[in-house]
Amino acid sequence: MTRLESATRSSVAAARLVVVKVGSSSLTTASGGLDPARLDALVDALAARREASAVVLVSSGAIAAGLAPLGLSRRPSDLATQQAAASVGQLALGHAYVSSFARFGLRVGQVLLTADDVVRRAHYRNAQRTLSRLLALGVVPVVNENDTVATDEIRFGDNDRLAALVAHLIGADALVLLSDVDALYDGDPRLGAATPVREVADAADVAGVTAGESGSGLGTGGMASKLAAARLASVAGVPVLLASAADASRALTAADVGTAFAASGRRLTARRFWLAYAADSTGTLTLDDGAVAAVVGRRRSLLAAGITAVAGEFHAGDVVDLTDPAARVVARGLVAYDSAELPTIIGRSTRDLPAEHRREVVHADDLVALAAR
Repeated sequence: MTRLESATRSSVAAARLVVVKVGSSSLTTASGGLDPARLDALVDALAARREASAVVLVSSGAIAAGLAPLGLSRRPSDLATQQAAASVGQLALGHAYVSSFARFGLRVGQVLLTADDVVRRAHYRNAQRTLSRLLALGVVPVVNENDTVATDEIRFGDNDRLAALVAHLIGADALVLLSDVDALYDGDPRLGAATPVREVADAADVAGVTAGESGSGLGTGGMASKLAAARLASVAGVPVLLASAADASRALTAADVGTAFAASGRRLTARRFWLAYAADSTGTLTLDDGAVAAVVGRRRSLLAAGITAVAGEFHAGDVVDLTDPAARVVARGLVAYDSAELPTIIGRSTRDLPAEHRREVVHADDLVALAAR
């Protein structure tokens, strides 16, 4: 078995449902505006893969596509102009995909999301339902961050993370990240000698990798965001292939290009994945060593006796981080108390508490353990 023939690559090639993410620089010209030839080449590869499996496309490019029509020479730095560019560019991008996929008799449906749609459990389930129904109807969903209304507080920051979240949200069998870089390197190839990392089995394989930021000036995601997204998906049980958009056809067939990230964790339920990786944390509970062992090692509920400190303002039902004595996040969960209630009961045995407080602070069914981070 060669380094470009692995079980991970085979699983990507054979995936029955695959999420494909493409960056702005792979769809647009350096001066802004869509590049029809690049977009058609991508759709050619997606349509060919669509014959064997279902495909969801997470596409950047709305802001970049709006630059030329608005007479802008570079990506704007202020939020209002970014939103205006996205408003113009999203229509151009959507129309281009509709026309290009129509060459193969395929229909597309646009799904615009903000981080709020993933953070809020009800919205998360709505997005999940919409995407599932589009796939059932034979439609190719084209997902993008809703840049026209997203603010700094509710942005994903880049579509790489959005793609990783979507991959788990719909139960995808693989995630393919396409960009203007052909693989993950152990350094910045623009700065000199750098060696591609072809296979990533676990975090140790990329411990020494230095990932740079986007160099195109058109997008927000660099190699750091792609590495983070690949880790997020792989830890949640989804294998990942990172490759160049120019190699899209091979990436979506033999998967013998780029860097393959093995699924290093077991697949979580949608609810537990949301709890672990998608929801926003509103506070922190610090645990003693005994509570860490019970919660992480034995999957027990968190009791007040095992908590040594409380930080943040939150209400019952909010998501909180659980940290060990060294301040490392070891779990997340839905807290059963308001932050104002906890200071008087933490560190105390359940039998010593008033009857109304003799319940778990975080129930085991509402907990998900994480690798310390």
